Amino acid sequence: MTFTLLAITLLLGVTLCYVAVCAASPFGNCRKCRGMGHQLKTNRKGQLKRGKDCRRCHATGKRIRVGRWLYNRWARIYRAGTDTPRPEGSR
Repeated sequence: MTFTLLAITLLLGVTLCYVAVCAASPFGNCRKCRGMGHQLKTNRKGQLKRGKDCRRCHATGKRIRVGRWLYNRWARIYRAGTDTPRPEGSR
């Protein structure tokens, strides 16, 4: 019983921390370019130079977090469902 209670408490704590991170900072670094917005290339001498723009983040270096994306999707569906006016004959 105590192990189960500890596991539930731990999962709830991790979830609440992730919700707080998504609310405070909805954007994180792009995983493909590591937040740079482009990839690094080397020339024949071995010197680093700028490569192509990142296609995943469109050269911004940022991406929206999964939790924030889910919240935005839920809020959009909720607003679309509650903002429609009712017909005149219904209560």
